Amino acid sequence: MGIRYYAYAFDDNVTDQALADPLSVLSVDPLADAWGFEHGAMISTPTFEQAVPERDMLYLDKVWRQVQCLTAPAEPDRIARPAYRMFEGDVAMNGMGWEAWVRTLTPPEVLAVARDLEDVSDEDVALRLRESHCFSRDFEGEFDYVVSYLRQARTFAVNLLLRDAAWST
Repeated sequence: MGIRYYAYAFDDNVTDQALADPLSVLSVDPLADAWGFEHGAMISTPTFEQAVPERDMLYLDKVWRQVQCLTAPAEPDRIARPAYRMFEGDVAMNGMGWEAWVRTLTPPEVLAVARDLEDVSDEDVALRLRESHCFSRDFEGEFDYVVSYLRQARTFAVNLLLRDAAWST
């Protein structure tokens, strides 16, 4: 078992609702959404095709910790990148289970995240992979894995901005 990370889009007209009760805009079964399971089924065969449109959900699988480290402050006295708002936090383990960590980002925060993600270069990823304790020793495999999911996060954030612009007009 590993920690998985999901981000869901919501329309800007429900921002107040999402801030007050983030779980009200999330799916009850993110893994089913990501892997194409039938919702609520006790036994199901995954299609491995995301059931929710990619514009509405970002599935980062187990790369969450790596993108968190990538965007976190490099040193304790430094400020985190704006994109860190999308990846910060941690689940709380309690006995045999865990409690999810949930955050709602407002449209202005999404704008800052999207702009910052555009500024993260492949060279930045390579540098952080080499200097951080958050990554494995398999540099090539880890680099490709992190970069592929980082590109998906960029696309998701930019699409949120485009979606917000379309709803606003």
